[in-house]
Amino acid sequence: MSWLVLLVPSFLVFFLFVFLFRKFVGYMKTEQNLVIESFRDTLIDKDNPVGLNKEELEKLKQQQQEAQRHLSDVISRIPVIQKDGRFQIDEEAIRQRKAAAQSNGTSEMVANDNV
Repeated sequence: MSWLVLLVPSFLVFFLFVFLFRKFVGYMKTEQNLVIESFRDTLIDKDNPVGLNKEELEKLKQQQQEAQRHLSDVISRIPVIQKDGRFQIDEEAIRQRKAAAQSNGTSEMVANDNV
């Protein structure tokens, strides 16, 4: 029973300190124009694990979308065939393209020579 006598005043003192601390922090925020971020804002976002600001994040997303479009465009130009249940490069189609490009005298296939 004696521990209750100590517990009640200690809780009262604790809550008084919490109240005074909140008042002090509020006063300092207004006095110094401080903005304290909430803990929720500092959590890692799955779309933004690095913590970029909104403009940088949108710019990065746009660059990634452009790179993805370019990659799918480049991949779609490579002729492939399905052989033994797997997709493989169609070497005959590449030879025909090279022959057509050489007969036309264009350098259209220079980028695809390494394929």
